[in-house]
Amino acid sequence: MAGLIKREDIDEVRSRTDIREIVEGYVTLKSAGIGSFKGLCPFHDERTPSFHVRPQMGTYHCFGCGESGDVISFVMEMDHTPFTETVEKLAARIGYELHYEQGTGQTKEEVGRRQRLLDAHKIAAEFFQKNLYTPAAAPAQKFLGGRGFDPASSQKFGVGYAPKGWDNLLKYLQNKGFTTDELRATGMFSEGNRGLYDRFRGRLVWPIRGIAGETIGFGARKLFDDDQGPKYLNTPETQLYKKSQVLYGIDLAKRNISRQKKIVVVEGYTDVMAAHLAGVDTAVATCGTAFGTDHIKIVRRLISDDGSGGEVIFTFDGDAAGQKAALHAFAEDQRFVAQTYVAVAKDGMDPCDLRLARGDAAVRSLIESRRPLFEFAIDATLADFDLDSLEGRVRGMRAIAPIIAGIKDAALRPAYVRQVAGQLGLDIGEVQRAVTYALNHPQLSASQKAEAAEAERAARQAGEETEQRAQENPFEQPDMSDPLAKLERDALEIVVQKPDYLSVEQWQELATVQYRYRMHAGVGQGIIGAASTMAPVPGHAWVNTVRAHSPEEVHALIAQLTVAPIPARTVDQLVRYSRDILNRLFEQQITRQKSDLLMRLQRTNAATEPEEYRQIQQQLLELEMQRRKKMQGQD
Repeated sequence: MAGLIKREDIDEVRSRTDIREIVEGYVTLKSAGIGSFKGLCPFHDERTPSFHVRPQMGTYHCFGCGESGDVISFVMEMDHTPFTETVEKLAARIGYELHYEQGTGQTKEEVGRRQRLLDAHKIAAEFFQKNLYTPAAAPAQKFLGGRGFDPASSQKFGVGYAPKGWDNLLKYLQNKGFTTDELRATGMFSEGNRGLYDRFRGRLVWPIRGIAGETIGFGARKLFDDDQGPKYLNTPETQLYKKSQVLYGIDLAKRNISRQKKIVVVEGYTDVMAAHLAGVDTAVATCGTAFGTDHIKIVRRLISDDGSGGEVIFTFDGDAAGQKAALHAFAEDQRFVAQTYVAVAKDGMDPCDLRLARGDAAVRSLIESRRPLFEFAIDATLADFDLDSLEGRVRGMRAIAPIIAGIKDAALRPAYVRQVAGQLGLDIGEVQRAVTYALNHPQLSASQKAEAAEAERAARQAGEETEQRAQENPFEQPDMSDPLAKLERDALEIVVQKPDYLSVEQWQELATVQYRYRMHAGVGQGIIGAASTMAPVPGHAWVNTVRAHSPEEVHALIAQLTVAPIPARTVDQLVRYSRDILNRLFEQQITRQKSDLLMRLQRTNAATEPEEYRQIQQQLLELEMQRRKKMQGQD
């Protein structure tokens, strides 16, 4: 098991990676002033750019939706990858070897081997695509054209053709310098008595890409009658390709899935193509396996399945296999917080056939006509019983009672009890009793019960810890209509972006500031901590050190402060603005101290406590002199 990546390595990867270059892989950026760039936010829909990137600081912030962070958090959000995997990916990109606190991570050699596999897949995908436009690929071209896909559509999805023959791809990759061991590890080749030979021959080929867009495997459909293999042949399990964790089309759909909080799960490669071309740009498909637990984990990350909404829509053929797949999906329904739906065309056509027969609008209408998955499960389950007999109706009621009990929205259950009672010709009270029994006696296996108990315990513990943290660390969002909140924020922007502009005296005064808002105090804590360990110089190191000395709750605010525009066009204006804003902050602190002293003075008896009374008056006088000095220092 991999250990924790060393903090200094994480900081090194963060500082060595050009955040502008990474962001421009997803967003078109334009100059927004010296050292700043902006573009349309990738995290929400907008017409006017409010997404800012400050490469010198290594941070981004959107003033529209509030998303902010550094290059690591950006890649995590865009590619939906865990922290460790993201750092490892960025490290491999710049050729940096990571070190781990505990256990072991991927060695430099392992990273190199993985990259070689990715390179081989990339070259193979290009090989297949080139061969699609050769005379030998006429059957492949005919297949695509017959399903309504033109060359532009094929290119968008990287569709290719594996030529007939035993070693076309093998020789091509060998000539590119790949060794036999490397080629064996790709899964693109089979092995016989004479060695390796091409796994995909005379087939239409789709590249299967990971969430970050890298090719990790292939799916291939047979075209010729003399092909004795299965209709569809996929890459076997490899270091890169884990079919239970792969969703075809996820690289193209991920951003739209995150924005819309909606995902459409179809059955095959051509269905994904048809859906996207019809405007259903959240469509994905599993690759030769049922939609399972690992797929659900991916989907939940993509749609932020936290109870704030979201839809998972399954499309299935209307045949027995499609019905079985739908019921299998329903069996996993409780793993989602989001609402699950099913969309099945009346005549049983899949999205590809539907588009071909009736056009793009019909595919969109199919998705819009979705119905709750539990409704489909009820109808499909009742279809197995003889509802003409009383015995069959009672047995059917008992079979669907757990389905009704499992409806996430408890307010809907009574309506479905009434509907089913009418459908079966049974008394409402009898159906309700069956549902109540199912609620109190869920049909779980021993392992499922243990898993549920552990999940409940963890959720309860997490809730208690969250409540405790909320009580101990009330990091409330500052009320920006409060002039003091804006003053504190403006001053912190200067110190985070231009720490070298502060004099020694200003640093001393800054260390004594008491902020009204806990969020600002957390940033101030990070700033003073950073200044005590390094010279205050703008850049990655400064921001990273401030972050390291501040509570995690204010890290997003720090990122926002690093990209916030400062209202100054010239260096002279910037120097003057910095001085004035800090003086105003210090003046505010003096005013607050005076207020506290005046309250003490009112509680002090001048006759019985003359010395303390005199000291307070002296302190008030000194503070007033300091305040006037600050005011005189402002333009």
